[in-house]
Parts: sequence; C-alpha cells; structure tokens
Amino acid sequence: MMNVRTESDIEYADADGVRLALDLYVPATDGPAPVVLYLHGGGWQVGDKRDGATERLERLASYGVAVASANYRFATQATYPAQVHDVKAAVRWLRANGAQHGLAVGKVGAWGASAGAYLASMAGLTARNAELEGSVGDHLDQPSHVDAVVHWFGQSDLLANSRRTWLEKEILNPPFEGPLLGLGEVAENPAAARAASPLTWVGADAPPFLIAHGDRDRVTPASESLALHDALVRAGAESTMILLGGAGHEGEEFDRPDHLRLTAAFLLSHLGGTA
Repeated sequence: MMNVRTESDIEYADADGVRLALDLYVPATDGPAPVVLYLHGGGWQVGDKRDGATERLERLASYGVAVASANYRFATQATYPAQVHDVKAAVRWLRANGAQHGLAVGKVGAWGASAGAYLASMAGLTARNAELEGSVGDHLDQPSHVDAVVHWFGQSDLLANSRRTWLEKEILNPPFEGPLLGLGEVAENPAAARAASPLTWVGADAPPFLIAHGDRDRVTPASESLALHDALVRAGAESTMILLGGAGHEGEEFDRPDHLRLTAAFLLSHLGGTA
C-alpha cells in the first residue's frame, strides 16, 4: 500500500450557477498515477463527493490508482441529461489539468456506486454522442470518453423498477428513477426512460467493464447488473461480473481490502500503472 495525498474541493466547472467540485486522492507513485473518476450514490438526490473517503477512496488510491471524486447536479437542481454533462465535464477537466496534479491522463477511468454507477456507465457508453456531450466547463476541446468503467450496484434499465412483481413491490425500496427524468414515475414516459438507460447504449465499442453487485440488494436488484453484463458480452465488449454473496446495497463487502485490490488491479490493467 502507498501513501496517499489529498487535494480537496477543486472546482471543475460551474453549471448554471451550481459550483461543481472534486477531491483528489493521489498515491505516492514514482511517476504520474493513473486516475479514475469516482461518482457517489444517492439516487441522484443526495450524497457527496466525500462519501466513503477513508474506507473506499483513500484505500483504493493506496493500491496505485488516483481517485477524483466529483460532485454532480442532483435531479432537484437539473434533470437528465445534466448529470451526464457534469460527468463528462469532470473527465475533460482531468485531461486538461490532471498532469499538474500528478495524474497520468492519457487514459481515464470511471467508477461509481449506485446512482454513480449509472453515471459512470453512461459516460462509458455514450462517447462522442453530441447530445450527451453538453457544454459544461471550460475544456470543450478535451475528449470526454473513458477507457474503463467500474459499475457497483447501479441501474442499467430505468424501466426495470416499473415492472416489479407484487412480491418485489413488497420487499424492495420504492423506485427513485422518475425524478431524474423530471417525472413522477418512469412509466409516464417509457421512451424517455429507455433513451436514458445504459442498456440502450451498449455496443461493441464499449470500454472494458468491471461490474459488482450484491445478491441481497433490496434497492437495486442484482438483475440490473446481470442484464448489463450480458448485453456487453453479447455485443462483443469486455465485461467481468462479480456477484457478492450476502451483500446488500452499499454493503461493507464492497469496501473490503480484497475487493478494492481487485478493483484497483482491473483499473491498472486498463489505464496503465503498477500497484
């Protein structure tokens, strides 16, 4: 494990008066460190870039991958695709400014948990899509694609929760996808929900994915991640699926050293660098 240097609250963009900032966790490597953009969970309504700072972000950085943990606009501030625009702005900022912070930015990864995993996946799957590129930030000359995606217990089909069985409705938490799209329920506009779903954007040109989900998740069922993995494999893209036995949504199993080491190894293999 390596020592980790932290840089906090760096503004990467202003989006319609909303200040967007990120924190950096940079390992003490011999040269520039490969970097992954981390996106927190919270149903696109709550959460912060500091969530999991010690047990998750610093620990992963100690295995040789720098982490840039970014805030993004909530659905209460702006509806989809604003959040995707923010994420792509953060990637562009990293490419424009990362070198002066000790980062190797030739390749950039995206990693997210829950709602953040959805955003990381959308960043990975919608490269070079003009509508989803947005114009947030000052570095529109920089590319916004990402070169590897880590998806932890996120959504892949925004309509999935509208198709719950009566039993699932009894045991699972209420769905929260509607507000992201400015709707009460996603079933009000199935076409919009499909257009905003990662599954819709899967193609052979997708970057490598590492997908992890708990089999006891009562917020976002593991079937969402399994569907994403299957779609990627069918398309000819690279995907690895890990189903964590006994793990719930945001379960402690995800932050155990062995799982974080595996996550870091995946990122190092695709972004460059050594642990």
